[in-house]
Amino acid sequence: MGWFQIGPKQAQQVKISGLALKFKGTPEKPRPASPTVKFSPFVHCRRHTRLLQSSMALRTLITRKSLGLGLGVSQSVRGLQTVSLPDLPYDYGALEPAISGEIMKLHHQKHHQTYITNYNKALEQLHEAMEKGDSSTVVKLQSAIKFNGGGHVNHSIFWKNLTPVHEGGGEPPKGSLGWAIDTHFGSMEALVAKINSEGAAVQGSGWVWLGLDKDLKKLVVETTANQDPLVTKGPNLVPLLGIDVWEHAYYLQYKNVRPDYLKNVWKVIDWKYASEVYEKECP
Repeated sequence: MGWFQIGPKQAQQVKISGLALKFKGTPEKPRPASPTVKFSPFVHCRRHTRLLQSSMALRTLITRKSLGLGLGVSQSVRGLQTVSLPDLPYDYGALEPAISGEIMKLHHQKHHQTYITNYNKALEQLHEAMEKGDSSTVVKLQSAIKFNGGGHVNHSIFWKNLTPVHEGGGEPPKGSLGWAIDTHFGSMEALVAKINSEGAAVQGSGWVWLGLDKDLKKLVVETTANQDPLVTKGPNLVPLLGIDVWEHAYYLQYKNVRPDYLKNVWKVIDWKYASEVYEKECP
């Protein structure tokens, strides 16, 4: 993701939740240093895109480590990047009976696509506001970019965390991740119980995560509200596994019994993907 250029007359200091952003312009002639704002719409730390909730969250949102792992980067919007719906590596009905084909199709084609559409629209509006120096509109667009961008990021990870049973879905992790789970949680069964308990306890909509604290080299279980990515709980956290606990992920099949959904989703969890991420972060 590159930088878009603007003239120095347009450069200005914009503060968002205490965060100074910089526009990088090409000066027409030497002049005293002026406020500049660095901008890029949303972060993916090599393998996991990071979007944010507070000033620290927004800082991660708009740095340039974004959109790796084939999360659907498409055409450029005047130097920014729009996103597109990623293809699933399996058919909609391939995860049955754990997750119905009807749910998967609706979840992917409608819900995920809506986040993408609204995110791209917000990027267009953001570019226009930045060109005009309209800091008020830039601030107003924060919530739309964070929510819809987070929805795209989280779902792109979620699809990769799932795979059909005949392709290894539900097989426990081996190697270094399996050892780390035993070390930090006591056993695989204990980890599953913890994730299920915390996921069931999420009030309203959100996500439950198995993450890696890169600084402490430790596995952690966290929950996030709405479409907040795991990085909102700390910039050092990398998501290995994310489970969507919004009602749209399970209601057509499990009604209001979220614990049943959490119990069955483990049958199609792809631990190979989580292991690959872990081994790259903890070689």
